[in-house]
Amino acid sequence: MSSTELPHMLAAVAPKPGAVGVAEGERLDSVALPGLTLNVRSRPSVRSGLPPALYVHGLGGSSLNWSALMPLLEDVVDCAALDLPGFGDSPPPDDGDYSVTGHARAVIRYLDASGRGPVHLVANSMGGAVSTRVAAVRPDLVRTLTLISPALPELRVQRTAMPTGLLAVPGVAGLFTRLTKEWTAEQRVRGVLGLCYGDPGRVTPEGFRAAVREMERRLALPYFWDAMARSARGIVNAYTLGGQHGLWRQAERVLAPTLLVYGGRDQLVSYRVARKAAAAFRSSTLLTLPDAGHVAMMEYPETTATAVRELLADTGELAGPDELSETRGVRDGGRVSDHRDSGSRS
Repeated sequence: MSSTELPHMLAAVAPKPGAVGVAEGERLDSVALPGLTLNVRSRPSVRSGLPPALYVHGLGGSSLNWSALMPLLEDVVDCAALDLPGFGDSPPPDDGDYSVTGHARAVIRYLDASGRGPVHLVANSMGGAVSTRVAAVRPDLVRTLTLISPALPELRVQRTAMPTGLLAVPGVAGLFTRLTKEWTAEQRVRGVLGLCYGDPGRVTPEGFRAAVREMERRLALPYFWDAMARSARGIVNAYTLGGQHGLWRQAERVLAPTLLVYGGRDQLVSYRVARKAAAAFRSSTLLTLPDAGHVAMMEYPETTATAVRELLADTGELAGPDELSETRGVRDGGRVSDHRDSGSRS
């Protein structure tokens, strides 16, 4: 259920103390909405007229989680990644709503205000649950949907995911803060890497240093643990909802063509749920990466980008034959299968 702040595979511009990291070629903007301010990371498009894409991170993550993927797709989409309220460089929402619905409302409000929709919506972990809700309730805002290890309800939660779920219990975040107050930022980052990467050794030394700087910055924010705990509680609450508001029921309502990416070494979202997800989304393609962990877009950005390109090609969203030919390549051991159902679902 977590995609805590991790290093990306690009050389980053060293941020000033207390500043948010910015990879080369990126820009940061602050978007003020009533009761809400969102930080948005973007890259200039290589040409005008490209369809817009929006990237949504997971629990504990930020728009930095997409800095490895965005440059690999900037020739086919107009890239923007937002920091959800209380994460990255976005301050907490005025109403304190960190539920999945609250985060989905923030995404919808941004898309409505910016006029970027409909977008190619790409999301990871908690962002996957948020984006599933967005696609279900506002199909007019979503062209295609790509979900990387989405946080969807599981009957048997993996043991390694339980500590993250425990953050939802009132008081646990405060207790954890006290118990770990002597931990260094380096120790915390190594723990996160071990939990979220299939192979932490793929992280470069510069990527590790950038992650430590970001961890230090985040820990200094007075609302860091509150945002984590309330958002974790929001995921748990979303898991318990039934009827039309349940995440699996909403997955069945999604009309947009959907790419699902799962890692065989994911310790937070079970690899076993991939087939159920492929059956739930009515027009889906499933990509499984046996060696990937929870954040395939950071661990295997090239493979993830190739899969997104193929989704765009299959749905007629690529501009011409040159782009289409670029999607045909080796997938680093990934396995792909199509699951399409043209019948209606309630």
